[in-house]
Amino acid sequence: MNSTELGDLWDRVTGTQPAPEQWLVVVTATLALIAVVPNPIWRLARNTITIAHEGGHGLVALLTGRQLSGIRLHSDTSGLTVSRGKPTGIGMILTAAAGYTAPSLLGLGGAWLLTNGRITLLLWVATALLAVMLVMIRNVYGALTVILTGTTFLLVSWLASSDVQSAFAYVVVWFLLLGGVRPPFELQSKRRYGGAPDSDADQLARLTHAPAVLWLFLFHAVSLCSLIGGGRWLLGW
Repeated sequence: MNSTELGDLWDRVTGTQPAPEQWLVVVTATLALIAVVPNPIWRLARNTITIAHEGGHGLVALLTGRQLSGIRLHSDTSGLTVSRGKPTGIGMILTAAAGYTAPSLLGLGGAWLLTNGRITLLLWVATALLAVMLVMIRNVYGALTVILTGTTFLLVSWLASSDVQSAFAYVVVWFLLLGGVRPPFELQSKRRYGGAPDSDADQLARLTHAPAVLWLFLFHAVSLCSLIGGGRWLLGW
């Protein structure tokens, strides 16, 4: 690829695209909501939220100087991220807190990019993050899930028309914003009945001596505020 082709590719990735019609924004939000609310669809779609959840753990672990050992994604939509380093301290706290907040914060960042017309850039950034995450996956199901998701992003960003790219990007961002709200409620329900004794909230409680309910409140606050803020951006309010 010569310098001219590289320049054209750079312009394509970093250039701006026109915002979609308002009706399309509403339709994409509706599609994302359909993927989140009904349990049969959510059980399948939740894999994407798990990728973001575990990716959040892994990214923050690296940013705080921890050694990332590997990530596993399971068919029941659970996951596990293992990192090495000091078992206490701010790095471990931030790493543990990153999981439930990651989908919503990624959705908020995606909403900001879409508001600024950076549709193709969003798709390429997502593809790059998935490619980096694939290197750290340590089980077959997890690798297949990440490869399938990353391939979808790559094909849409490379082959699809601008209208299809726009619709796809808006569905993805809406799904992250809406889908990020449900897991904290699911965790809250499990803990009410004695389940998930080693959840992120319980780990954070042991690390900080602050009650797990306080961390659950944080997860709820981040997801709901991200949905409100990101939703306002996407709808142009």
